[in-house]
Amino acid sequence: MISLKAPLLAALLFSGAGAALGQSAPAVQQGVVKAETVSPKPGPAKYFTGKVTVAELVKPLAPGRAGTGLVTFQSGARSNWHTHPAGQTLYVTEGCGWTEREGGPVQRICKGDTVYVPAGQRHWHGATDQTTMTHLSITETVGGRNVDWAEPVSGVQFHGPSR
Repeated sequence: MISLKAPLLAALLFSGAGAALGQSAPAVQQGVVKAETVSPKPGPAKYFTGKVTVAELVKPLAPGRAGTGLVTFQSGARSNWHTHPAGQTLYVTEGCGWTEREGGPVQRICKGDTVYVPAGQRHWHGATDQTTMTHLSITETVGGRNVDWAEPVSGVQFHGPSR
């Protein structure tokens, strides 16, 4: 006859191993941000040209580092030149806009397009001169910051000779 005492004892000992090792349920639980609780705020004039609204959707929650925001640019509005220490992903949800990396061509982006900006890449983005544009912005916080702002994009840079 086979004894079940040893396997049963082993199962009981190892079933509590997670608790004994200090493992527990995650401190942050799944959550839902209801649309009616999101309050868009004007984009600060020191970082944007024109009328911009920014709605912070999710702040980074440890151990994660990603935060998200919904940013709307009225026609002619744009960000200053800036960089991100861990890069940035933009997903255009409405309209069309322009984005440019320093030294590169201005690129047209429209609803459904995704833009990936590598860490440290100097760039700007915003609406075109005739359309509005809204994008979801995903950035990660490194060392307490997710963006390093620089000077405004000039009218000549924004309008450019080829647009």
